[in-house]
Amino acid sequence: MSNGTSVRGPNGAILIIGATAIAGIAGYVVTWLVYRTAGPISYAAFAVFWSAQFLVVGTLSGVQQEITRATRLIEKGARSVATKARRFGLLAGLLVALVIVGTAPLWQHQVFPDEGWALVLPLAVGAGSYALVATLCGSLYGAAQWRSLALMLVVDGLLRLAIIFVALLAGLGIVALAWAVALPFGLAIVLLWPAMRAGLVGRTDLDVGYRALSWNVARTVGASLSTAVLVSGFPLLLGISAGDVSATVLGELIFTITLARAPLIVTVMSLQSLLLVRFRDHASSASRMLLLLVGAIMGTAVILSVLAWWIGPPVLEWVTGHPTHIDGSLIGVIVLSSGVVACLSVSGAAVLAVGKHVVYLLGWAVAAAVTIAVMALPIDFLTRVAVVLLAAPAIGLALHAAWLLNRSIRRAG
Repeated sequence: MSNGTSVRGPNGAILIIGATAIAGIAGYVVTWLVYRTAGPISYAAFAVFWSAQFLVVGTLSGVQQEITRATRLIEKGARSVATKARRFGLLAGLLVALVIVGTAPLWQHQVFPDEGWALVLPLAVGAGSYALVATLCGSLYGAAQWRSLALMLVVDGLLRLAIIFVALLAGLGIVALAWAVALPFGLAIVLLWPAMRAGLVGRTDLDVGYRALSWNVARTVGASLSTAVLVSGFPLLLGISAGDVSATVLGELIFTITLARAPLIVTVMSLQSLLLVRFRDHASSASRMLLLLVGAIMGTAVILSVLAWWIGPPVLEWVTGHPTHIDGSLIGVIVLSSGVVACLSVSGAAVLAVGKHVVYLLGWAVAAAVTIAVMALPIDFLTRVAVVLLAAPAIGLALHAAWLLNRSIRRAG
């Protein structure tokens, strides 16, 4: 690792999947610790900040995807091009932090009604730091530096778990927990950069200039914002649209959605840049790869959703130590929806790999628009949740699939 050596072929995927599993388990433990320690009502407040933070993080994953697509290896020492991506990341991080702080008077009371500005600051710091993480990880993906990527995933997740554990042990409140969520992004870079720099500095270049890169990133970030609305930002949307739903039920629902959807969604989305590289570099077999992945994901989702319908409620009560108001049918829908979102992530990588940013954006944007529209309907809250979890990503997936199918037919003709 210290010399930045890359690992090519299937070993790269194995490393990323293993690191994703460790980071995912760490995230699970964080969710469980906070819920178990603080209870559903306090957990709901924590989950809203977590969702807001990762809504921005999910949006900025578009930076990672575009840096991944644009990064190319060059002859070692040809030029010191690492500063090109680094300057872009620094500027993006500063801009994101300033936008959050500058717009906070418009939304902080609705999103953080109790703590207000005390939560805006860690949100801005975490988001700005993640812009650097996204730029660095995009460069690492493009250069096939799988060991470095695996370390970033693991160190970030374990640092967050450790700091949150200490904060809970000390009996600290939501503001301290918010800082515990935000700080590991920057700390991971500080800790790992000395070991990573040899694999990047003077060895990679971007195949576009700043203007083209910024335009491509803007479109990809737009799609990533839509992605984040469906995934990491969904608990925030639930909190805003819950109306007179009790804080206990809201906390249980957010916890259940987080717990039940993570295995498929987090795994596939964390591999999206890797999939993008695979689709890009193996264009002749991309259609077959896409069909196999979608089939495997949905097959797994169906099996897991049946199990969740059957044993979901007692498992939740055992895990949380609290009785649950969420029935098995809704838990089954939640799990099944995770498969649809995961498939949408795969189809998005296939579309983006051929440079079709508008199609990529359209699939996610329509899914996000459907999500927001359905959650605003004057119908039963849990019914809205069940409908939107399945319908929104299915519509986005259908749009991507229609374009890919049409492209295949045109090429065959």
